[in-house]
Amino acid sequence: MIRSMTAFASGERNTADGGVLGCELRAVNHRFLELGLRLPEELRAYEPLLRERVAARISRGKLDLVMRLRAPESASGLHLNEAMVAELARLNLDLTSKFPGLRISLTELLQYPGVLQGRGVDAEAMQREVLALLDAVLDDFIAAREREGGKLAVVIGERGDAIAKIAGEVRTLVPQIRAGQRAKLEARLADLAQPADPGRIEQELVLWLQKLDVDEELDRLDSHLSELRRVLKQKEPVGRRLDFLLQEFNREANTLGSKSVDARTSNAAVELKVLIDQIREQIQNIE
Repeated sequence: MIRSMTAFASGERNTADGGVLGCELRAVNHRFLELGLRLPEELRAYEPLLRERVAARISRGKLDLVMRLRAPESASGLHLNEAMVAELARLNLDLTSKFPGLRISLTELLQYPGVLQGRGVDAEAMQREVLALLDAVLDDFIAAREREGGKLAVVIGERGDAIAKIAGEVRTLVPQIRAGQRAKLEARLADLAQPADPGRIEQELVLWLQKLDVDEELDRLDSHLSELRRVLKQKEPVGRRLDFLLQEFNREANTLGSKSVDARTSNAAVELKVLIDQIREQIQNIE
């Protein structure tokens, strides 16, 4: 299964107390799994569970997970955490004796985490809501990766078909090129003042044409194309395998270009490398 490394998914869910829980998950390509979380203070305690849930289903990518919690409209206002304030007051008295110039404003006190609290929520119920929403968003996220991966597979398959077409054209050109090179050599030999040994000429011509032989390269290209089509149909991640195949494609294209003595096969080698580079750009974004 071809999966893209980039995707986006989001969702919302009503909580039991009438609030709204929101979740967004986005990813870009990355060698390893790197998860960044942005959570409201009320959901901070669930961070380890969220990380575990994501890691169980996604193995690679730089992910950003954002969760939001909107309180119900009927919710009462904030109230002061008396226990927290008392503990801060005790610390203030202790530190004032050591730092006489220490001053804390009311605004700074209220901004301290935990001093102001909303109305209490059922922690277990909230955990179930958070995990259920995350599971739904992960389902959409993975489906989005697979949809985009399917499109990438089509593009790669089209480039593979274009490579097969060029290889077929080169295969039909090879006999013509051999005949043309033989005719050129015979014409040059005919212009020599001294006649050459026909047996030696034939031997040299055979050796020269063997150096220009690209049948093996074309056969290997066909083999790589068959493997490419097979890999694209596999269900497990195939990015590394495709990357290896592209190296083999590139090697054959380079050899074809180095053996070329005809403008048509030289152009074919250039077109092959262009197509190979286009495939390489696509597989960089495949899991």
